[in-house]
Amino acid sequence: MKSFPAGTLPLAATLLVACGGSLAPLPIPVGLAPATVEEAVAWAAATRPTENRDLRFRLSFQAEDGSTGGRGRARLALPDSIRFDAVGALGSWRAAAFVIGDTAIWSDPEEEVRKLVPNYPLFWAMLGIARSPAPGSTVRKVADGIITAWQFVSGGDTVEYVREAGPAGRLIAEVRQNGRRIGRVETKFGPDGLPASSRLVVTQRPAKLDLTFIQNQKAAAFAPDTWTRPAPPG
Repeated sequence: MKSFPAGTLPLAATLLVACGGSLAPLPIPVGLAPATVEEAVAWAAATRPTENRDLRFRLSFQAEDGSTGGRGRARLALPDSIRFDAVGALGSWRAAAFVIGDTAIWSDPEEEVRKLVPNYPLFWAMLGIARSPAPGSTVRKVADGIITAWQFVSGGDTVEYVREAGPAGRLIAEVRQNGRRIGRVETKFGPDGLPASSRLVVTQRPAKLDLTFIQNQKAAAFAPDTWTRPAPPG
């Protein structure tokens, strides 16, 4: 089994990874109908925790040229700031990033994040959180009592969410750019309503990323240096 060296970024592995082959159609009920951006913003806001959270997880990444495992941590400060850290087995690689909304404020190693991260709605969906549509988006919705589905279209980009009701349900997110599927996330929730596991599939190249959450607890205010880029080694 091949491991990824320090320069290959598991934030890549965490923000985007891919799996080859076709994906089944999204389980969207028939009847998508026009809705307002304001309705969609309110729904997306309801998927966010109501307090700062500290999450820890194990990760497994597989691609055509090898695989790797590791562990990671995500510190969420409301409303939408994330400090993300990941490390490979025996410290074989490390990665970190500070993300606000759909923007990386810093990332280390920066060049790998820029090259590999395909889409931030997919990243947030791995934590069980939906992003609001862009202003001016065309929004459609359908709900049947069990499943609620949303479609956000902005220019040539489409984001679709499917949320199954119940504490042990799922959040599925799929992103297309200019009609081309970028990737899909499926996050499963435990009986407590918190994310239990997540799989990210990106169709641009064959690979996949799995996260298994081992901690998700309320966090007090984070230390100011939480958001500071790590000093270079040496």
